Amino acid sequence: MKRFFHIFVAAICTAAFCACTTAEVKKDIAVQLYSVRDLIGSPEKYAANHEAVLAELASYGYTAVEAANYSDGKFYGVSPEQFRSDVEAAGMKVLSSHCGKELSPEELASGDFTESMKWWDLCIAAHKAAGMQYIVTPWMRVPSSLKDLQTYCDYYNAIGKKCAENGMGYGYHNHDHEFVKVEGETMYDYMISHTDAEYVFFQMDVYWAVIGNASPVDYFTAYPGRFKVLHIKDNKEIGQSGMVGFDAIFNSFAVSGTEDYIVEVERYSTDDVMGSMKASADYLIAAPFVK
Repeated sequence: MKRFFHIFVAAICTAAFCACTTAEVKKDIAVQLYSVRDLIGSPEKYAANHEAVLAELASYGYTAVEAANYSDGKFYGVSPEQFRSDVEAAGMKVLSSHCGKELSPEELASGDFTESMKWWDLCIAAHKAAGMQYIVTPWMRVPSSLKDLQTYCDYYNAIGKKCAENGMGYGYHNHDHEFVKVEGETMYDYMISHTDAEYVFFQMDVYWAVIGNASPVDYFTAYPGRFKVLHIKDNKEIGQSGMVGFDAIFNSFAVSGTEDYIVEVERYSTDDVMGSMKASADYLIAAPFVK
């Protein structure tokens, strides 16, 4: 009887262990809210639709958001605290935000960006109040010279240092034009090589990299650890075009240093925006290479 009891207990423990190890683990998939700009992309639309849209995104399996509407200390027209509350009420977390400030012609010529850094003081305080983990500059124009590009690298280092002092990371998000040459140097490579890895990461948009005739995985190998956050994007819904090698990208996270990834859908196969968002989430949730 005693031996039977021990066998019975062992069987129960084994079954429980198997159940735990085979249970589906929820994947952390963030979403760039620019994807649903037609629904909540302005303060007016946000006020009318944010509860339903955020709740629906969460129901698809998205777990965090990246904002795309920061202005004068507010997100989508509401306070940082309110924005965070809205996102958390839907069952997601606030991860990051796209925002930036170009240098004026005078700042670019002089290399003195003191005035622009004053703008960042309010910006960083608002993002900290919203619980942001990262701030990402989403775009810059192609500079006319390496001197101007170096000024921007110095500027980004200064922003990144200020973000770090406030407990946040700072990154730069590319499009395809960063892969052109400026005075013989590939702009993207120059930016990576001339910014401080302690203060600036690169949020590679993998789709735009491919459009720029660049290999995301080759960049991960060349600059290991610099890509803390990725934008997972396709021509339309994620996985729709077959242009982007998502399996190789996800399997390279140990090299790239990627800790978070964010879905962005800029174009849709139909007029059903939320259907596109669901299809993109479904693809990543089902993909065996996405952990």
